[in-house]
Amino acid sequence: MSDLRELYQEVILDHSRKPRNFRVLQHARCASGHNPLCGDRVSIFLDMEGGVIREVSFQGNGCAISTASASMMTEALKGKTVEEAQRLFGLFHELVTTGADAHEAEDALGKLAVFEGVREFPVRVKCATLPWHTFRAAVEGVAGEPVRTE
Repeated sequence: MSDLRELYQEVILDHSRKPRNFRVLQHARCASGHNPLCGDRVSIFLDMEGGVIREVSFQGNGCAISTASASMMTEALKGKTVEEAQRLFGLFHELVTTGADAHEAEDALGKLAVFEGVREFPVRVKCATLPWHTFRAAVEGVAGEPVRTE
């Protein structure tokens, strides 16, 4: 195993074991997501002002990939505009699904590029993208039925 792949695994394990921004935000937009294939469940809490993401957090339970993705996503999105966040979602989704323009995406995604290897495991792509799809539902103010990644 390459040193880089080991580093990536360590970053994912660190965020899985000690997730950042793992809390409920009071008076925030909220959306929930569920991945029935893996059993992941996530709720994303979003506080925006003037099109800027002031705070974003999550709660839920799931596999290491899902938890790490939610944790790292919350760190990456704070302070971003909704448009910047949507662009990151697109780059992240492309990275984990096709790997196209991976080097270009790495610059924009920063630490999130550690998920590049997920595309080798198609079932895990759904785990990695669940928090992101749920985030988009929170931005759109969609409540009710959980976002599903089947």
